[in-house]
Amino acid sequence: MDIGEEHGPELHSLQQKVEYMLEKTFPGQKVSGRTFAELVKERGGHLSHSYFSNILAGKVTQPSEEILKALGLGFGVDWRFFKEESEVVGDVVAGLQFLAMRRTGEISGVAGRGVDDDGLPAELLEFALSLLADTKARRQPGEEPER
Repeated sequence: MDIGEEHGPELHSLQQKVEYMLEKTFPGQKVSGRTFAELVKERGGHLSHSYFSNILAGKVTQPSEEILKALGLGFGVDWRFFKEESEVVGDVVAGLQFLAMRRTGEISGVAGRGVDDDGLPAELLEFALSLLADTKARRQPGEEPER
């Protein structure tokens, strides 16, 4: 995925969102329905492994709010990400892009003044990502990022 994409990948269905979150939250890992259900349970929610498998198979398209909250607990994101037409999708995708760049060293540190318990506002995070994308686009091939 290109970091310059304004709104991230197209994630319309619940299945697409869960598959995306599995890929981004557990990169390179095969997470079973049982493992994910246990993780949700450890974090205070409930989701059966068979129901999770049905979500991944596309058989469940409109789960209850309780199930959406369980998915949020399991992935460590705002449960509203999984709602249809969610306004939170962009925020979650931007946050994951930011974390990936932090891991790869493209971002070496961030300082925020007046940041509350919710962290950086989504608009600020998107702005920071756009600046990084601009910098990356201007870099010459083979040139190392500044640190």
